[in-house]
Amino acid sequence: MRTALITHPLCRKHKMIADHPECPERLDAISDRILASGLDVAIEYKTAPKATVEDIARVHDQAHINRVFEALPESGLAELDGDTWLCPDSIKAIERAVGAGLLAVDEVLSGKLDAAFCSVRPPGHHANQHSSSGFCVFNNLAIAVAYAKQQGVERIAVLDIDVHHGNGTQDIVRDDPQVLFCSLFQYPFYPNTAIENTDSVLNSPLPAGSDGRDFRALVEQQWLPRLEVFAPQLIFISAGFDAHLEDDMGGLSFVEQDYIWFTEQVIALAKAQSCRGIISYLEGGYDLSSLGRSVECHIRALAEA
Repeated sequence: MRTALITHPLCRKHKMIADHPECPERLDAISDRILASGLDVAIEYKTAPKATVEDIARVHDQAHINRVFEALPESGLAELDGDTWLCPDSIKAIERAVGAGLLAVDEVLSGKLDAAFCSVRPPGHHANQHSSSGFCVFNNLAIAVAYAKQQGVERIAVLDIDVHHGNGTQDIVRDDPQVLFCSLFQYPFYPNTAIENTDSVLNSPLPAGSDGRDFRALVEQQWLPRLEVFAPQLIFISAGFDAHLEDDMGGLSFVEQDYIWFTEQVIALAKAQSCRGIISYLEGGYDLSSLGRSVECHIRALAEA
């Protein structure tokens, strides 16, 4: 599959308090691993464009957008919620994090790419229409989904594999018949949202200690049957890698081979459904070594399909 990594150096400019796990070094760990593994020669690199306020407003209400822009400090840090801060350059990173998904949609729908991985920060899946939370300022992926719908895509699947529930994305798409949102996550755990299942939402909670066997059973028994009926024309992945065994931000026990298997299942589904493509967006993943290895395996599975 023709696969690109979409990123921008300005995504490193967003910084929070000292020793915060959502740090610029996450992107370095990914790029270093891709180079060390030789995967760089098998993929394209694309530069994330700068998104506009109008792009962000595809999903977020103006009051929330105003709060974020007004909170940007001239120096130091400004707190958005208990674990999300802004620095003076945060907006530079945010604009590119949003823009990466817009470019991915354009490249896939135009037939230039089959898959794209957006290696950007800050992440987005905890941000809803009205608020930022959980390290997330705006919901990058949900904005790209709204943009893809505007381009005429009628059925979009969003597959969230972060250890934390994608509550912000769920809030945004829960009543949208054009979107099927599937989320696996450790439960009970942050953000402790109520588990609901609707025509547009399929939640799959996992107890602490669950491993790759549980992951595979969940996908095979719950997600794939629902996705086959839904027949998505475009697939998004909220690619959090903090469910990895080595990541102490959560209590699940996935390993690289599990992410490879999952990616292969998504590819097989996409091909069987004549899907336009796959767009994957970095969410969590805070142990730098396992993050780099997991992302490399994920992208390699896409590129070699």
